[in-house]
Amino acid sequence: MHESGIAYDVYVTSKRAAEENHAKLVKTIYVDIGSMAMVNPEQVEFMFHTFITDDPMFAETKLVFNTILPIAECTCGYKGPEIFVCPNCGKLPHMIQGREILVKNLEIETGESE
Repeated sequence: MHESGIAYDVYVTSKRAAEENHAKLVKTIYVDIGSMAMVNPEQVEFMFHTFITDDPMFAETKLVFNTILPIAECTCGYKGPEIFVCPNCGKLPHMIQGREILVKNLEIETGESE
């Protein structure tokens, strides 16, 4: 189950960023997941919550997933959602978006007044 590794990476990445920014609490983690990454967000979330169980910095953390749709481009100039066969020339286009898994943003509390 690669969702476990992904969940752990989300946790470690978020924890590092939170510590670098002197967070006391991580409220929300925004994660971009490409629709072609073959990842089940519900399983990632379940595994994520097993990793954060004993970490008070993540006591109230919510994960928010954003699905990134695939985009491909071809040497003929095509750029669009067709990823298997270029609709212009029939060649195999190169996927430039849709396979990523990325911690995009964190909402944190630092305890400092603004």
